Amino acid sequence: MSKEWWKSSARGIPEIKTPLPGPRSNELSQKTSRYFKGLSSQVKLFPVCFAEGHGITLTDVDGNRYLDFSSGIYVTSLGHCHPKISEAVAHWAKTLMNCHDFSTPVKEKLVEKVAQVLPGNLNGMQLYSDGTTAVEAALRAARVITGKHEFISCFRDFHGKTLGAVSCARMARGGVLSYAPTRAPGFYMVPRPDPYRPLFTCADGTIDTDAYIDFYREFILEGTAGNVAAFVLEPAQGWAGSIFPPDDFFPKLKKLCDELGILLLDDEILAGMGRTGELLCLQHWNTLPDIVTFGKSFGNGFPVTAMIVKEEYAEALEQISASSSYGGNPMACAAALASLEVIEEEDILQNTQEVGAYLMQRMQKMQQEHPIVGHVKGKGLLLGIELVKDKGTKEPFDRAGELVYQKAFASGLAWIPAGHILRMSPPLIIDTHHAGMGLDIIEEAIASVEKEFGY
Repeated sequence: MSKEWWKSSARGIPEIKTPLPGPRSNELSQKTSRYFKGLSSQVKLFPVCFAEGHGITLTDVDGNRYLDFSSGIYVTSLGHCHPKISEAVAHWAKTLMNCHDFSTPVKEKLVEKVAQVLPGNLNGMQLYSDGTTAVEAALRAARVITGKHEFISCFRDFHGKTLGAVSCARMARGGVLSYAPTRAPGFYMVPRPDPYRPLFTCADGTIDTDAYIDFYREFILEGTAGNVAAFVLEPAQGWAGSIFPPDDFFPKLKKLCDELGILLLDDEILAGMGRTGELLCLQHWNTLPDIVTFGKSFGNGFPVTAMIVKEEYAEALEQISASSSYGGNPMACAAALASLEVIEEEDILQNTQEVGAYLMQRMQKMQQEHPIVGHVKGKGLLLGIELVKDKGTKEPFDRAGELVYQKAFASGLAWIPAGHILRMSPPLIIDTHHAGMGLDIIEEAIASVEKEFGY
């Protein structure tokens, strides 16, 4: 099968036939929302109803065709309905859908493949159907491995929506206490290096990574009970707006963790599986975690995730009741195995690096030319544009972010809002031509918003 399987359906996009959202989209969205509650901000800001997806293209119920710059929020990274992956799922949907955690031929092939492609000796694994469950299993595994019970995570990280996972993140969203009245016992949070908004700086104003590490050391001594099992973090923060730390941060953090007998728990649910141009995002810094979770892109839309530990910790998984009802079912294993094979067969990592470099160059030019573009960031195809009211004060411009999102969507770009930070995660199969088209739409929307606000 050609790597360009998706290009025929991408001809002529975006193609807008009705005002957006279209009449049928509005009708179905309103009917759905009578019963279906808790919609994400992206749906509330632009309630379109999709009917089909193919490659980098989405089509709504009114026949409007969009360029996808979201990948189902970092999920369908290899393109909507990739033929190889769809066929693999369909085969097992007609053959064997579930047999709990018994072995199957496709599961055996998948675990062999995962052990082969991951760095180091990350090969003790369990499979799940969602990211939160994988994170919860990783927290339990860390407690068994270390005999300790506390966890440290970072400001603005996101790890899921059940008790342990939400205790690793901000409890409130948009001024609303979204998750619980209190954090679970033994969970602590610390600031994380953000190069654009540093908390600790050197004399010359640059970010001081050593000061963060020194703070962690002091906090562990003074703020915890001295029983920290793991430092839990995203290698690149997605929900927070595509934030990457300085290059020296993770090697220094791993050194601190090893010194204090703390595991490094790397949550790659969003950033992993090639999204940043490496299979695991942490590979950019030559840092090997003790535990890793990944998902989203793992099954290219089919719900399958993984929790994996180093070989020396593998037996700990026997002590945490690791199995689940749906994890590792034949359809899920088929989707994940086919996805890993596609990443290799279609040179996805190379393409991600090349297209990502092209977009970053374009974004840096936008930063120079647009007064509300304060900062651009990213690796591979995990990208962000930060909008500010003033480049000197760096005051976030949330309203501009909403308007740019809506204007670009109305022009045929399906993507992700995050307040004043514009998030982009196009499919990893995309070429520079279509990626440039997406950025053109975004830049036009930014220029329009700047004009509205008198810049």
